[in-house]
Amino acid sequence: MTSQRTRDRLIQRLKDQGIDNELVLEVMARIPRHVFVDEALAHRAYEDTALPIGYGQTISQPYIVALMTQQLLVDGIPNSVLEIGSGCGYQTAVLASIFPQVYSVERIEALHKLAKKRQAELEFYNVQLRHTDGSLGWPNPNYQFDRIIMTAACTEIPELLTQQLVEGGSMIYPFDDGRDQTLMKLNKTSKGVDTEALIKVSFVPLLTGLA
Repeated sequence: MTSQRTRDRLIQRLKDQGIDNELVLEVMARIPRHVFVDEALAHRAYEDTALPIGYGQTISQPYIVALMTQQLLVDGIPNSVLEIGSGCGYQTAVLASIFPQVYSVERIEALHKLAKKRQAELEFYNVQLRHTDGSLGWPNPNYQFDRIIMTAACTEIPELLTQQLVEGGSMIYPFDDGRDQTLMKLNKTSKGVDTEALIKVSFVPLLTGLA
């Protein structure tokens, strides 16, 4: 279930799909994904698939976690990253293994508490988590981040998030146009923002309010 061979098989699959950042691969091999899912699903933790975590949410497919993380590191390792949608905390743990400062928000209180518990158990002390509406960004509007990653699909880019992105920063997010979802990368420059499409994806929708 959690043998090294099982984890190695997942990492090889990630390599076969084009994940080539050695730091991302090393972190993905080290983070125990099985502790972030229900015990009944632990035997599937190292399959390259999304799994339910309750409350209508999922833990993302490892390939998508790796791809999004790799995209955040195209220009090296920035200082800070804001995650919209902590979920069970798996992506958060991957980020915390790489970024000096990780900030993460979650609208569902039960998942926020679970993510907080998992980060403590894995001894990640560079993570700040908040139970708040992710579409509003980090609760302190004066904060700005080098990178932003969204783990739920939006139908339009939340303006408050681009405001919290530093000039020269980038954001990875799934965009839903009503027909398909596409993983997008937004780069913020002195002239505004530009976006590029990466791959087709399937994410839960970005919801507002608290639960």
